[in-house]
Amino acid sequence: MKAKLENISLAGKNASFLCYEVIVPAFEFMWHYHPEYELTYIIEGTGERLVGDNYANFQPGDLVLLGPMLPHTWVGKTTENEHCRAVVIQFSKAFIEPILNYPEITGIFGLLGKATNGLFFTNIGGDTISLVQACASQKGVDAFIALVKLLCTLAGAEAQPLSSCHFKPFKGNEDQHRINKVFTYLHGHSNSGVSIAQAASMVHLSESAFCKFFKRISGKTFSDYVNDVRIAKACQLLIETDKPIDEIAFAVGFESQTYFNRVFLKKKATKPKQYRNVNI
Repeated sequence: MKAKLENISLAGKNASFLCYEVIVPAFEFMWHYHPEYELTYIIEGTGERLVGDNYANFQPGDLVLLGPMLPHTWVGKTTENEHCRAVVIQFSKAFIEPILNYPEITGIFGLLGKATNGLFFTNIGGDTISLVQACASQKGVDAFIALVKLLCTLAGAEAQPLSSCHFKPFKGNEDQHRINKVFTYLHGHSNSGVSIAQAASMVHLSESAFCKFFKRISGKTFSDYVNDVRIAKACQLLIETDKPIDEIAFAVGFESQTYFNRVFLKKKATKPKQYRNVNI
């Protein structure tokens, strides 16, 4: 399975950009990309967010800006009788580029440049959330103004890059098809016996050639990336369940709790027990 090119159409919508609210029982894995910029704000739901080669947890309040052609998906759920909710804003280069000529909003140019590999905004305030909601609830020029204000606000906000500088947006070449097969396989089998041999066979490469390919595309070794996926799932279980840490370690695919603890400390700069105590 490869990343799907999503066709975002404004035909008949009488708008220069899209803004809509998603309300679903669960965010299902749909590894895709599109030429538009995308801003996603999570209202309800928890789970895992995959952007390029970045694999992390998300929760309500999660705000992410993605650049064009950057593969991504959110995978998550809520408790019983609740839904996952998100506000999604999508706009094209053709829409935003003329606006960048105005000196009052030059900060947006730098913001969009940094969004090439994705941005996660930290410590967003109520004013920012209100602008996101205004984009979804208002129409016409009011929605247009709300979006420009929102982007200007985000241009001055604290943000962390997501996908590494080694991961490049897809441009339709053979690497795209290969790496998408591998990422989809890893997502679905990370808690079981994933292997370099199996991944390499999926893209018709020898193991040595595959290791070089994976490092060139993702900037990480295969085992390091697998550990990223497993630790992200472990973090979710630590927060959402009362399962013992040793049980969580085995559930996400580690064969040794000692090794799990060592990898967790390296990835999160804290121990699993401390992570659970701080985040509950």
